[in-house]
This record gives sequence, C-alpha cells and structure tokens, in this order.
Amino acid sequence: MSEQEILYTIALTRVAALNTLNRLTLLKEAGSATAVFEQRKNIKELLPEASPRLSEAISDMEALLPRAEKELEFACSKKIQCLRYGDIAYPTRLLDCPDAPILLYYCGNADLNTAHIINIVGTRHCTEYGKDVCRTFLNELKTLCPDVLVVSGLAYGIDIAAHRQALQNGLNTVGVLAHGLDQIYPRMHRDTAVEMTRQGGLLTEFMSESNADKVNFVRRNRIVAGTADATIVVESGLKGGSLITADIAESYHRDVFAVPGRITDPYSAGCNRLIGENRATILQNAEEFVKAMGWQTNYDLETLKKTPIQAQLFHDLTDEEQKVVNALQGCDSKQINLIAIDTNLPIHKVSAVLFTLEMKGIVKLMNGGMYRLLS
Repeated sequence: MSEQEILYTIALTRVAALNTLNRLTLLKEAGSATAVFEQRKNIKELLPEASPRLSEAISDMEALLPRAEKELEFACSKKIQCLRYGDIAYPTRLLDCPDAPILLYYCGNADLNTAHIINIVGTRHCTEYGKDVCRTFLNELKTLCPDVLVVSGLAYGIDIAAHRQALQNGLNTVGVLAHGLDQIYPRMHRDTAVEMTRQGGLLTEFMSESNADKVNFVRRNRIVAGTADATIVVESGLKGGSLITADIAESYHRDVFAVPGRITDPYSAGCNRLIGENRATILQNAEEFVKAMGWQTNYDLETLKKTPIQAQLFHDLTDEEQKVVNALQGCDSKQINLIAIDTNLPIHKVSAVLFTLEMKGIVKLMNGGMYRLLS
C-alpha cells in the first residue's frame, strides 16, 4: 500500500457528502482512492448516480489533502497502522458488511484475522453478577480456545470487565473506540488501554481530534459486531448500545448469545428478551459456547503442542474439511472470506474447519490472516 493511496483514502473519509455506504461503493467501483482522486472532476464516470452536490464535494477533494497529510504524519509518528479496506491486515470479517469503513486506524499487536474472535458487550451499569460471568467465562474459554481474540468497546461496565478479564487470562483483547487514537475515553481506562496495545490493540475509524460524540458510539458498534464471529451480551436493560450491537450482528448473520438473568433484574431484561424472542442463544458456560460455534476439537491440544504435527491424508477429511482444502488448492494463499464464498459455508464454520486443519498440519495461517495448504 503506497503512502499516496493511504493519503487519498484518508481524504476520501473526509468527504462530508458521502455516507458510509456510498463511500465504500465508490471505492469499490473505482478500485482505489487514487483513482477517485484522479477522476474527481469526472466522478459520474465512476458513479453515474452521483448527485450534483456529491460531484461537487468530490471535485474539491484536493482541499482535504492538508488535513489528510496531518493525519498521516500523526499516524506515522505514533506507529499507528492505517488499514485500508481490502488490505491483508484489514479485518476480513468486515468485508462481508455493506457499511464497512474504508479505513481503520490500529495500534496494537493482535492479529485482527485470527481464527476465533468474539465480542462481549453489555450495560455500563453492570452488577457483580455480570463481572463474575466475564471472569468465569473467559477463564474457561482460555482453556478451551486459547487463541480467541476478545473485542469490546472500552466503555464502563461489561466492556472494561471483559477487557480486563481477557488480559488477566492471557488473551488478546481489542478495544474499538468512538474517537481518535490521540485520546482515551473514559480517561480512567487509560492504563488498561495502554496494556491492551501490548496484548491486543485499539481500533477506530475516527481521525485524531475526533470527539467521543454520541453518534460515534453507534457507528463504533457496527465495527464491534462486524469484526467478530459472535456477539455475547452479558447484561443489558431493555434499551442500550449492547442491544444495538446485537441487532447489527444479527443483520450481519453473525451468531448472537445472551446471558440469562433473574426476571426481577433490570439489567438482565434485555438479555432475557433476546433469548425469549429466539434472537439469541442462551449462554451458560464456555463449553456450550465452543460447541455451539463448532470450535471444539477431538484431540488433545497439549499433546499436539509437544509433538511434531504431521499432515493427515486428505481422504481422512470430513466433507466440510475437504471443501476448504479444495478451495485452497491451486492458489498460493487465500483469505477466510474468499474461502467462505468458495465453499458456501458461513465464516464461523470456515474458521472452525481451518483451525482443525491447522492442527492436523494440512493448512498454515500466514501473516494477515491468509491461509495456504502445506501438502
């Protein structure tokens, strides 16, 4: 990715006349932000339905470059990665989302395309019950699925409880922010956020100097939902951001789980309703969750770690494993979203199958979430 392409992509995010969906559509049609900039005076050739107002706004893109240059300089000075839509390091699960951001800013060391990703969300006014659920669940999950990445929003309550329990259990955890990476909100979570950059990361679509405005939290929630295989709602009232995240996850055809609570507890009312309306699977423990996601394995992970992994004969594969192998044959490597398309399997199922094949020594996870066959 050239510095020029990143610069023009940043500028494209600043075109106020473009909403998220139109911005992504334009980038796809043009193939690159550089192409958009070069055709800014004749944008109707790329986007025939562009309104006069939109055409005028894009034609003035050059005026947005100084602010884009400032942001790129800030990112470079702070070692922040600029992840453009379609880049190898860009979260591939977001590629399935029609309103995915065309650019993300990332500070951290976790692989955003690791095999197993969950998000844990809930009320900012969580109870001890909610904190205990986070503690117990992630402790159990660490044993059953030690490579899982935990995503949340760094907010008060369940969010920060999930981040801190992930850190305590040695799991990578990523916070999706509703503002730029030049600040941390809320400030009292700063120490945890700094620790997360060493064991996970911080992710946002917002430039520096962006305030944590209310509307930004709703936009943030779609990234929380879109980067994960499953959304887990621990505690929620009948209204709140966590239910919005669950709605978005459902619209993305992702799995949604909810922790049940007593009918008299106001912060379990939202979870109980999700379960009662069959919009979420009841979550009682990590073992049931792993089975529901198809992440369980039929072999001893500790034994595998201590002994060399040798490739299994392909005729030992299940039908789903064979589909994935067939999708990888004849190419150097492939991203998980493309494998899902080729096999016509949901991403969470492909993720589980790839993990099994990796343990069998048949595939290898490369940098940037790319998979290739070993035999």
